[in-house]
Amino acid sequence: MTRPPKKKLLALKAELEALSDMSEGSRATVMLDQQAVGRLSRMDALQGQAMAQAAERQRRADLVRIDAALRRLETGDYGCCLECGEDIAEKRLDIDPAAALCVNCAN
Repeated sequence: MTRPPKKKLLALKAELEALSDMSEGSRATVMLDQQAVGRLSRMDALQGQAMAQAAERQRRADLVRIDAALRRLETGDYGCCLECGEDIAEKRLDIDPAAALCVNCAN
């Protein structure tokens, strides 16, 4: 099985970390001050904050998956399904280089 380059996983990790840094202000506590919120209602501001926090949780989960994939690369276990031990299809790894399960076990 051809391993995807470590560079691809590291690039994905760097991209997610940069997005996290850029969205930090969106996840901050919503201010009650009408000057800070502008014309948006408090509900709109809270909804925007909640969406930014949900996106951050997904980014953090993806970072954990990428770190696990990097560890599997180091140990030589990369590309093997964690459930059944079979090889994960190369096309699946091309689409998601952090995939830990084959298609059958993921379903």
